[in-house]
Amino acid sequence: MKVLVLNSGSSSLKYQLIDMETENVMAKGNFERIGQEGSFLTHKVGDQKHVIEKNVKNHEEAIGIVLNQLLDSEYGVISSLNEIDAVGHRIVHGGEKFTESVIVDDSVIKGIEEAITFAPLHNPAHLQGIYACQKELPNTPNVVVFDTAFHQTLPKKAYMYAIPYEYYDKYKIRKYGAHGTSHRFISKRVAEVMNKPIEDLKIITCHLGQGASLCAVDGGKSIDTSMGLTPLAGVPMGSRSGDIDPSIVTFLMEKEGLSAKEMDNILNKKSGKLGLSGISADDRDIEKEILNGKTTTHTALVMSLIYDSEIYQVLNGKTDWAIHIVGKDLETGGELMNINFPEEGYHISIENWDNM
Repeated sequence: MKVLVLNSGSSSLKYQLIDMETENVMAKGNFERIGQEGSFLTHKVGDQKHVIEKNVKNHEEAIGIVLNQLLDSEYGVISSLNEIDAVGHRIVHGGEKFTESVIVDDSVIKGIEEAITFAPLHNPAHLQGIYACQKELPNTPNVVVFDTAFHQTLPKKAYMYAIPYEYYDKYKIRKYGAHGTSHRFISKRVAEVMNKPIEDLKIITCHLGQGASLCAVDGGKSIDTSMGLTPLAGVPMGSRSGDIDPSIVTFLMEKEGLSAKEMDNILNKKSGKLGLSGISADDRDIEKEILNGKTTTHTALVMSLIYDSEIYQVLNGKTDWAIHIVGKDLETGGELMNINFPEEGYHISIENWDNM
């Protein structure tokens, strides 16, 4: 039995084709920057890697290219799409309707559509993936796994917002969380590594990417998480603001004459790392601009925070290294950040950042 697993993110498409009898990953890959300039597919079969640079507008186009790669005479691993016995899809938001994985039918699609209001960046991409697979693989069952399902164990005190209760009754406004499949896997894996029953552990799990969230797991169950009604809440992300003072929303709408849809677009698609840098939600683009000397004060600040994080991950437990982290505005030469680790430091210039 061969299963194609798809993870349609807000701007990416990750996939694996798995032989379930041997649990062997036959092929895998990642289509990045979907809907942006410079989108590309990295397709891997064993130790072989094939990169296709092609701009695609949406996930449906991306999936078509992925399926062609699986059939490719040189880089493919199957001779017919009929060899794929099932397709599994990760779905960000299922609302309160879905608490477990289900086979896709018209009612499931309707439920995913109804939850678009809670995940405007993700559920449309998931639906594109389902539609593309239904078109290309009409006789193959599609199964959906919901990110929100893991968080259905949140106690009411954790998922209710302190707003009039009538809005929960009317619109089901509450904390749903996201990245549940990831948080479930991480917490189980932590228990395995620690060689302890998960029922005895209290764990904080972190899902870090263009979208990012944290989760408190007690005895294998989610009891709180940083994302909320939608995947917009929580920590700052690639193009999402994360938590901000709610009054900022009405303030900007009044000052800028913005509609609700325009404000939502700013918070979901123009904020986060993209908004702070003024360049991109992708670290690689920001780094390139830094090294080319095309930057602004806020761009340099974003990059100094990124490198600060990366360097401290590398140095964890290696205090024999001496590091002096300096974040600079490359236009004015002004210093934005100056960190010594430990007390006697080594100056990291912009030119040396790539060598760290």
